[in-house]
Amino acid sequence: MIVALIILGALVGVGALLYAHHRLTSAQEPADAPAAAEEPEEEECCGMHVTCEKDSLLASVSPGIVYYEDEELDAYKGRSPEQYSDDEIEQFRDVLLTMQPSDIAGWARSLQLRGIALPPPVREELLMIVSEARLAKTAHES
Repeated sequence: MIVALIILGALVGVGALLYAHHRLTSAQEPADAPAAAEEPEEEECCGMHVTCEKDSLLASVSPGIVYYEDEELDAYKGRSPEQYSDDEIEQFRDVLLTMQPSDIAGWARSLQLRGIALPPPVREELLMIVSEARLAKTAHES
């Protein structure tokens, strides 16, 4: 009986030490996280998402220009986003809404590299889709 109490006491002691260690290390992680987010970015902000950060979805796409069967959008290279007509805005929206969700970040990066500015309403929709994908990715990783 005494041996069982000694083993039980040792288990409780080890458990208390592990719990204290876990609480201390998990309490330090949030303090380290903002410091990592404040590091200066090595790349120029792409402007295709709400906040520019290293772990954005756009940082994970290839750096080169990739066409997503959207060659017709090259006609808008160098135009101001406010100059688009309603029909031209719909053309951008049609391309966006027919894409696979996994290709949207790459498409936005490709447009940026090609010098094509998105119309403001389509840009807002793209930001919403990217933020939803980011939330889904975060929820899936949890």
